[in-house]
Formats: sequence, structure tokens, C-alpha cells
Amino acid sequence: MDIEFNKYEDINKQLAFEVNTKLKKIYQGGGEKAAAKQKEKGKMLARERVAYLIDKDTNWLEVGAFAGDGLYAEHGGCPSGGVITGIGYVSGRQCVIVANDATVKAGAWFPITAKKNLRAQEIAMENRLPIIYLVDSAGVYLPLQEEIFADKEHFGRIFRNNALMSSMGIIQISAVMGSCVAGGAYLPIMSDEAMIVEGTGSVFLAGSFLVKSAIGEDVDNETLGGATTHCEISGVTDYKQPNDRACLDSIRNIMGMTGDNVKAGFDRTKPSAPKLNVNDIYGILPDNREKAYDMMEIVLRLLDNSEFEEYKAGYGQSIICGLGRVDGWAVGIVANQRKVIKSKKGEMQFGGVIYSDSADKATRFIMNCNQKKIPLVFLQDVTGFMVGSRAEQGGIIKDGAKMVNAVANSVVPKFTFVIGNSYGAGNYAMCGKAYDPRFIYAWPSAKIAVMGASQAAKTLVQMQAAGLRAMGEDINQPKEDELLKETTDRYNAQTTPYYAAARLWVDGIIDPLETRTVISMGIEAANHAPIEKAFNVGVIQT
Repeated sequence: MDIEFNKYEDINKQLAFEVNTKLKKIYQGGGEKAAAKQKEKGKMLARERVAYLIDKDTNWLEVGAFAGDGLYAEHGGCPSGGVITGIGYVSGRQCVIVANDATVKAGAWFPITAKKNLRAQEIAMENRLPIIYLVDSAGVYLPLQEEIFADKEHFGRIFRNNALMSSMGIIQISAVMGSCVAGGAYLPIMSDEAMIVEGTGSVFLAGSFLVKSAIGEDVDNETLGGATTHCEISGVTDYKQPNDRACLDSIRNIMGMTGDNVKAGFDRTKPSAPKLNVNDIYGILPDNREKAYDMMEIVLRLLDNSEFEEYKAGYGQSIICGLGRVDGWAVGIVANQRKVIKSKKGEMQFGGVIYSDSADKATRFIMNCNQKKIPLVFLQDVTGFMVGSRAEQGGIIKDGAKMVNAVANSVVPKFTFVIGNSYGAGNYAMCGKAYDPRFIYAWPSAKIAVMGASQAAKTLVQMQAAGLRAMGEDINQPKEDELLKETTDRYNAQTTPYYAAARLWVDGIIDPLETRTVISMGIEAANHAPIEKAFNVGVIQT
């Protein structure tokens, strides 16, 4: 191994270590004191509940672990959005699991909490997966109610989704394991089945204090909406359980008797590990997002037996397309090539840029995968589409539009990994969040923005300086340099994978070595939902 490889390896391993270090802190939720209070009540913590519920020695694919990271500091923060979501195996069946974390503001709903819950429901609906809610929440976080209550993608959308999923035949099971108040009370009761833990679970539209102030009635919370009330008098809940473990055992029993789905029929053979060392990815990926490298070396280390059937290998070389397998599943790979290429015409093509010929190639390949019912995997390290008079006269906008059209209308499941740059329209063409990938994860090396920091900062500073000069302010070179540094630093902070993950622009940040597991679990989930829509790109310029 050369010195550069070793340098990259050390840096990328350190980035992965930093992700895991941050996750360990996030997993503590609201902290030791808040956790101790939950334990005093005889309750399991949210992550303990999830760990107990899912099958032992199986993979857990968490979604949104970094949600809320760095947000709401003036309100004490909201680690992981105050709710844990992901896909796990329960009695051998893949399920979406949603567990309120009562150590974070008593499980109250922040705006990011609602967004994360809606994302979990979206995953369940897209993939026809059962969804299990472990409810323990004080309801809407009132200081931020205007950001969570009334809009289309706010709190009420969750109950609308409950109703839609029921009509779609998607199994919904709720366990009331703590507070469940006000509008939030509709979630478990709109599920197929609801169970409640005796002594700690409660469901009511208004708590005892509000009832007293509203109608003058004196009543305690247990009488108002406890397990006995709802299992023996109102009939609101279906099962009364003595403690958290018994409640989770009951869910496992129910899921163990559930019938199987009709499958989509994605092809899978016996899984094989890559022949090339997957750990080499750390040493292949450069420490700088502007450096070139051979993306094919990454691709081969993600595929079974490192075997790849490349499509149009000599044409449109700034995008790599081809077929392979991940954990036995057949996949179509669309990846940005990052090395500088000399085309057959003698033209130099720069890494990470999408040219007309590569857009044309990718469009055809995406259409072919839809024809063959092969899931698509996008590996993003893209700086955007080629610019300049030659590119414009060659029809780069038209060719880019064709690629975007194919991605948008694709009916096979899509999975996106932001490996490096994800800039401008390149983000869209390579199936960014707006184009409905079933899952989208970032590597620690990811950068997501309209354009690179240096270009963006220079443009913004030029505009600022021109505005200040127009107002008569003298802008000398030191002042302009200061503005450039401030703008670059701010822009860089907004392009990190942590910034994106905190806002759920991506489903999480993963160690590159976890990529194969995410793809495999994602396709297994997608295989529960047969493709019902025909592939059609509509009107497209040729």
C-alpha cells in the first residue's frame, strides 16, 4: 500500500469513528437523570424496548438517528428527534418500529419529531411493511406548536396516514407504554390493535388538570384513561399487560402468527462476499472532495464476488452503469466516475461532472432496469452537469432533463448513497431526496449543497461587496477576505452530512462498510410491495 492510501485510510476511519462517537451520545437520549426517572416508574427506556422487541442477532436499520442534532438548543435540544424509528425483524418479519423516547421532554413532539414519524410511515406505506408504535409521549411540544400543528405535513398528517395504511391492508400495532394524550391518542386507537401497560400507560384526550379546568370534574389520570378503564370499561384498548416486557412479548406473539405478503419478485441468489477487500474503501476514497479517484474500485468492493456487468463501458464514461449483486440481490448501479477521463474523441472529461453522453447512457440504463424489474442503487459523488457554450450547444439541458425524467418516473425501488459531493442538479439526476429513493444514506465524507463552498462563497461575497459599495461603504481587500472566510465557514457547516441528517435530508450517516447491509435490507423491504404502476416517462425531448 502506498503512503497516500494509508493517509486516506486513517482519515476515513477517523470520520467513521466520529460518527459512532456522536451516535453513542445521541443514544443517551435526554440523559442519565431523565433515564433514571423512567426506571423509577418501572419502565424500560425506548432503545431497550426496541432491542427487546426485535429478534436477537438480526440487523436493525435505524432511520433518522441524527434527526434534531444541533437543533432547538434554546429548548434544551431534541436528541434523535425524541423518537426512535427504523426497520427490524420481529418474529422473523420485517417491521417498521416507532418508539417515543420519554427521556426527551417526556416524549413531546417537536417539529422534527413529526417529520420523522411521517418518514417512518412513508417507509411502511412504500414497502407494505407492518408498523409497530411504542407510544410514550406527552403530546405536542407547546412552545413550538405553530410549527407542528396545522400544516399539511404536520402532526395531523400522521393520523391521516393511519387511516390510509388501514385501507391499504398494512398492519398497525400500538402499545401504550406511557402517556398518550390529546390528539396523539388517536394514533394507537386508529391502529389495528392496541395494548396498554397497567400502571404506566394512559390514553385520554385531556388529562386530569385540563378536565378540572374545563368542566370542573375531579378525577385522577388512572381512572380517566388507565389500563383498567380502557380494557374493561371503554373498550378503547384490546390487551392489558402487566409490564413492558409482557407487552412486547405480546406484540412478538401476534407478529409470529401473521400471514406473509405477496412479493414483488426481485431476483436473489445465494449471497457472496466481495472478492476484493471491502476495507480498502477507506484507502481509496480521498481526503479532499476535489481529488480524483476511480469509482469503479468502490463499486467492485460493494458487489458479490466483485463481479460487475458494465453497461456501455466506453461511452459516457463520467457515469458508471452496470449490473451486479449485493447480498444475493440483483441491482443496477449508477455511479459518478471521479477520475479524469480521455474520451474516444480525445476530449477530457472531469471527474464528478455529468456530460451529455453520460446522461444519455444513464437514462437508457435506468429504463432498462425498469424493464427488467431490477432495483437501482445510486452512488453519488457529483459536482453537477457540464457547463459552458460547448455543453449548452450540445444540448446538456435536454440530456439532463431526460435523465431526471427517467429517475423521477422509475417504478423499481431506488437506493441512494451520498459518498462525496452532491451538488446542484447532479443531486436530482442521481436520485436525491426529492426523487423518492426508498432509503438515502450518507457516508461521513458526504457534502450536500447547491454548489461547492469555494464557488458559492465567492459568488455570495461578490454580491455582498457590490451591495455595500452601492451604499457607499468602502470595501477593501482585507474586508473582502474577511467576508469570504465568514461566508465559506458558514457554507461549509451547512454542507456536512450531520447538517443534512439533522434535518432528515438523508436517513442517516453510515460507515461505508455498512452499505451492503443497508442495500440488502432495503431491497428485502421493497420486495414486500409488488410493482403496480407501469414505467412511463411521458413526453421527453429526443
